[in-house]
Amino acid sequence: DSETAAFLLKHDSVGGMLGNDVAVSSNGFSIDGRNIKKLESKNPADVPWGDEGVDVVIESTGVFTARDGAAGHLAGGAKRVIISAPSNDADVTICMGVNDGDYDAALHTVISNASCTTNCLAPLAKVLDDTYGIEKGFMTTVHAYTSDQSLQDLAATSRSGKPDLRRMRAAALSIIPSSTGAARAIGLVLPQLKGRLDGMALRVPTPTGSITDLTVELRKGASPEEINAAFAAAAANPAFRGVLQYSEEPLVSADIVGNASSCIFSAVDTSANGNLVKVLGWYDNEWGYSNRLVDLVRFIG
Repeated sequence: DSETAAFLLKHDSVGGMLGNDVAVSSNGFSIDGRNIKKLESKNPADVPWGDEGVDVVIESTGVFTARDGAAGHLAGGAKRVIISAPSNDADVTICMGVNDGDYDAALHTVISNASCTTNCLAPLAKVLDDTYGIEKGFMTTVHAYTSDQSLQDLAATSRSGKPDLRRMRAAALSIIPSSTGAARAIGLVLPQLKGRLDGMALRVPTPTGSITDLTVELRKGASPEEINAAFAAAAANPAFRGVLQYSEEPLVSADIVGNASSCIFSAVDTSANGNLVKVLGWYDNEWGYSNRLVDLVRFIG
């Protein structure tokens, strides 16, 4: 309901209090006097976006990640739909700063913004592949717990419909190995890497702030210093502005909470053994991803 939405927008356990004036209105809520109208329907096609003059809809329910479901918003009058999750059959998957040049307004009406982890992984993979070439590799994301986990041990069914015994355990009490499609999804963003990367997730007891550990075999060897120089140069490229940040500080996860970048490259953690290379990139899995959604809306809108 509108009162709950307004309260949770104003009060955030991680981000703190919102500095803007938030008030409940007769048909939604307002921010600094600007009304946000509430529309509600179980079927996206029944939401009258066209009547409200809405051009771009962000499909963030987590329910309609397939194209057919998300495209219902188009029937309601929207011109474009952005799925805030991975999608196997969206018209295109875009990670800003990495492959936004793939967007074709004439062809793409349902767009996936991938996941927060893929948005962190993509700049790491692109810089390494463009500079040295990637043969194959593995990724591990050490990921903050999320709302689909439980505070206490709880017997529950995962989104896939299959039991995940590890994800049933209390999120704030254990390191929980889990699956992620982020590495495999990189082929939707960088097609030349399709089938070359795989990975897993370790869910850890932090509310936000995550890190991607990417280990790859390169086509040609490089020293840590050379790799860091390549990432420093990439981060200075306007194409990566706001997406890839270069850091030589000994950061911990608390340091990057509230950072809007998709990937904060950790130069102090780069290591190499001939063609075998490990790089790490931090990301605020909530705030960074939210900023990329805004960027994508502006880009296609």
